[in-house]
Amino acid sequence: MNAWLEKQAAVRERRGLVRTPMTRKAADTPVDLASNDYLGLATDPRLAEAAREAIGRWGTGATSSRLVAGTTALHLELEAGLANLTGMESALVFSSGYLANLGVTTALGGPGTLIVADEHCHASLVDGFRLSRSRVETVLHNGLAAIEQLLRHRTEPRAFITVESIYSVFGDAAPLPQLLALAEEYDAVLLVDEAHSLGVAGHGAFQGHGSVAGTDLSGHPNVVLTATLSKSLGSQGGVVLGSALLREHLINRARSFIFDTGLAPSSAAAALAAVGIIRAEPWRAAAVHRNAAILTAGLAPALLGPGTVVAHVGKPAGAVQSIPMPSAAAALASSQAAHRAGVRVGCFRPPSVPDGVSRLRLTARATLTAHDIDHACATLRRILEETQ
Repeated sequence: MNAWLEKQAAVRERRGLVRTPMTRKAADTPVDLASNDYLGLATDPRLAEAAREAIGRWGTGATSSRLVAGTTALHLELEAGLANLTGMESALVFSSGYLANLGVTTALGGPGTLIVADEHCHASLVDGFRLSRSRVETVLHNGLAAIEQLLRHRTEPRAFITVESIYSVFGDAAPLPQLLALAEEYDAVLLVDEAHSLGVAGHGAFQGHGSVAGTDLSGHPNVVLTATLSKSLGSQGGVVLGSALLREHLINRARSFIFDTGLAPSSAAAALAAVGIIRAEPWRAAAVHRNAAILTAGLAPALLGPGTVVAHVGKPAGAVQSIPMPSAAAALASSQAAHRAGVRVGCFRPPSVPDGVSRLRLTARATLTAHDIDHACATLRRILEETQ
């Protein structure tokens, strides 16, 4: 075993793919363009107070699976709040977003099911596909024609299309209206992962409610949503949203719900507080979009200048922005240089990036100041120029 592990370590080192967890320190306060705390709620005192109250009443853990003794009034209130926020009929909370995706894909999949998946779907969905024992067909990113052909010629009685409403690395959006039309035409389920959309996307009265809320997808019988509570909601956990009949099915068939200890009451309470803040403070979602646009404008001159090998910086649909890098080693070196200069950015290398091109990932957070963004842009422009 050790000899094999040593060979694997050598391969990672040679390819520039060694990963080391980055430990945060209380005194470490760089400009944060790496975390998924889009709305700045992870340190909000209102969430902390809600979590403290929940610990005082319910204890530090759920104590068992949700089906034994792990369901509290907080879990049910959170599920109702999330369903109402997104415009879906019902919700079921899991102890992580990863487990929510595993649970819904395995519970809905199986022999006789075709899964048509966008190539940029998150690893948690991909793992769910593998465990579901379904036939899985992966299509090019946002490939509507390929999805239509697979649905048209399928032999399975059931099918579902799986996408992310806002993609986790590229930051672009899925064509949800067209995907819904295909789901209706071919009697398929449209499974939409709202991990990077909930709290950020939405228009008008639905600002921050996610990409689906207030659209024709909201509450549609062919639509199922998943989301995490650990990004915009500043807490921990995951959720599947859909019909009441779907919720009942998951309670009985989703193994990552049935056999897992329930979400800690403190996390449920913090997420519930965040739901209320998203409703009451839509300025946070608006600030994310404003800061994302400023970041894009501030980086464009360096990225599009003469001689650059960086292809482009796409217009983000939400908080996420992505900068292609010439190699995994260059991405790692650039992210480390940025951190030394007081700017934390994400470093995405294979297999995290589906196209095999390493990237720096930036997340525009609501609480970034003008000074933060100016410093980050100046630092990254300098580093990118040195990388070319």
